[in-house]
Amino acid sequence: QVQLVESGGGLVQAGGSLRLSCAASGAIASINTMGWYRQTPGKQRELVAIITNSDTTNYADSVKGRFTISRDIAKNTVYLQMNSLKPEDTAVYYCNANVRNGLTYRYYDYWGQGTQVTVSS
Repeated sequence: QVQLVESGGGLVQAGGSLRLSCAASGAIASINTMGWYRQTPGKQRELVAIITNSDTTNYADSVKGRFTISRDIAKNTVYLQMNSLKPEDTAVYYCNANVRNGLTYRYYDYWGQGTQVTVSS
């Protein structure tokens, strides 16, 4: 009903930059928050950054000052600009959206399929 498609992951050297994108499509009445999470093998998925529909943002302490989250409400798209990347940023990055479903008008959390970010030292 609602799909999130991520793009922009890849391999980069430490100190480099990447920009992730996530576009939501389908039966969408409105979107509340959108965010990025990441996960490494054997660890729980953790919040990286989140943005509300009023552009309030929140970041994990480990990425503050290096990552910037933004969104294009008209395109139902969220971005994550990642600068000064470190090897410890290596993970699968997942997009999340809290969506008011256009068919049921109830709110649900949806997830993208994940995109790999690898930072070499």
